Amino acid sequence: MNQVNDRSKDLGPMVPQPDDDRIICRCEEITKGEIRQAVHDGMFTLTEIRRYLRTGMGLCQGQTCAKLVKGIVARELGVSPAELEPATSRAPVRPIEMRVFAKEGKGDGADE
Repeated sequence: MNQVNDRSKDLGPMVPQPDDDRIICRCEEITKGEIRQAVHDGMFTLTEIRRYLRTGMGLCQGQTCAKLVKGIVARELGVSPAELEPATSRAPVRPIEMRVFAKEGKGDGADE
């Protein structure tokens, strides 16, 4: 069985570290300690961490924190970061004004 997905693995209690208050995900203000605690609470994949804490869901979409989060999770699980599946990603969604859609519906005039 893959060590990463072995949910029967006992990680033991989370032992606080001096830098647990360091902000890892600046967009969502998530600390290293919060990420470590999530792993000890049973979140073993990056997607679970993302859904639980919202890491990588801010304005930068994980461009700043993704590697840091992956490293922290891997260390807590005692595995190589390469063993962790990447978190599912989606394109950022931004509001679009209706006039943009109206222009697309009319075409660019080339086929008129």
